[in-house]
Amino acid sequence: MRSEIPDTGRAQDAASRGIAWYRLRVAGLMLGSLLLGLVAIWGPVLLVVKGLIPLVDTAFHPGADVLSAIRRIGIFLAAVLGYWAYVRWFEKREATELALRPISLVLGGVSGVTLVALPIAALFAFGVYEVVLFRGISSALAGVAVLIVIAATLEELVFRCLLFRLLERAWGTWAALVVSSVVFALRHLENVTEGGVVNALTMIVAVIVVGLLWAGVFILTRNLWAVVFNHAAWNFTILLSGVPLSGIEDWRAIAPIESRYAGPDWLTGGMFGPENSLLVIVLTAVMVALLLRLALLRGAFLSGQNPAQSPLST
Repeated sequence: MRSEIPDTGRAQDAASRGIAWYRLRVAGLMLGSLLLGLVAIWGPVLLVVKGLIPLVDTAFHPGADVLSAIRRIGIFLAAVLGYWAYVRWFEKREATELALRPISLVLGGVSGVTLVALPIAALFAFGVYEVVLFRGISSALAGVAVLIVIAATLEELVFRCLLFRLLERAWGTWAALVVSSVVFALRHLENVTEGGVVNALTMIVAVIVVGLLWAGVFILTRNLWAVVFNHAAWNFTILLSGVPLSGIEDWRAIAPIESRYAGPDWLTGGMFGPENSLLVIVLTAVMVALLLRLALLRGAFLSGQNPAQSPLST
């Protein structure tokens, strides 16, 4: 009996080392896959911006509007096709998340508008936001809408289709939700130009909640475009209200209305805009809880890799 104790201890130590090595291997493969995916998305985009656009400009001398349209279309197609190539040739599977599903797309857009429009309307109704001037609809809004869709597509390709999905495959849905949403929030720190630490921390919490929202939409639909249209509709609705969009002031001048704050920062959102408003944060958090509850009921959560699986399996 005594001789069995050391053997058992050695076996447990060996098993622990094996598990630790396996987890390290999974993390390494996940990181490698992530870096390769980022190159696949951003490499073609840089080729368009730094190579194709200057070449077209030099060879054909199109007008500024035509060149801008070529740039936008080129960036959009390069990113999507780069991701498709990564999935097709590296992961060796069909990129089902790129499929166009009209119903999911419409529902994503409508829910994106509704979720942020309701608290913004309440803030106007209670005088927290005030309308200063009604400008009417500007023709420039169409171009901005296209930019918002392209920006949302790039962010969702990177943060949901790539980062979230790879983390989920390696560590499971819960870990992927937390890590990807925190990284997404930290990415927006550069938009905080004033307000100090308190404003920055509030922004991080707010964007983590929004990141959880879009991750929740992705978990339920497993579709890029449903999340893109939810994201883009959310951003465009904020722009139309005439207040800052994620700390960006650039587009306020073309909003149909000019608005100003008439309340405290914790309610207005301050320089970051409605996303930092306590009302928006709370309502979005409630929606996140509902989405994740529905995803759990549908069995849409994954547990991540285990020693019986290949870390590169999908």
